[in-house]
Amino acid sequence: MNKSFVKFLADFGPLLIFFIIYKKSGNDLSKAIPPLIISTIVAVVIIYYLEKKIPYVPLVGAVIISIFGGLTLYFNNPIFIYLKPTIINLMFAIVLLISNKFFNKNLLKTLLQTAIVMNDDGWKKLNLRWAYFFFFLAAVNELVWRTQTEELWVNFKVWAILPITLLFTIMQIPLINKYKQ
Repeated sequence: MNKSFVKFLADFGPLLIFFIIYKKSGNDLSKAIPPLIISTIVAVVIIYYLEKKIPYVPLVGAVIISIFGGLTLYFNNPIFIYLKPTIINLMFAIVLLISNKFFNKNLLKTLLQTAIVMNDDGWKKLNLRWAYFFFFLAAVNELVWRTQTEELWVNFKVWAILPITLLFTIMQIPLINKYKQ
């Protein structure tokens, strides 16, 4: 099987498993969260096996999913799982901003420099855009879970975030082309 396809499945499979079990269980978070936690941990192991290095972003995601999913189950309160995307997106935004501002280290460049070749001005702008985008995702998650039904929030989480992220990524192509080296 193609390595890229397996990595794609490892990245998005847990979310799909969560959605399928949520729907088949009659929209029961308590039945959908344990498979989400397990499949996320399995996905990290698969990515580690494929890449032969620790996948830090998926690992952090798995830890946060395990903690917030566990809290949701333990307290029988969905607020914890609702907050998880907000917290992850805020963490990403803050890490991008702090690493660039205080440590003079552009983490986005570190992660993507083998795929994208740009000068430092381009990397600074792209880093800032992604940080703001993560703030935007956090705010939208808060808006959706606080004003809509749980079922709509689950559908939004599964079916809207990826297209929004892909659209944002595509919108960065002119910036990348402008600052190409």
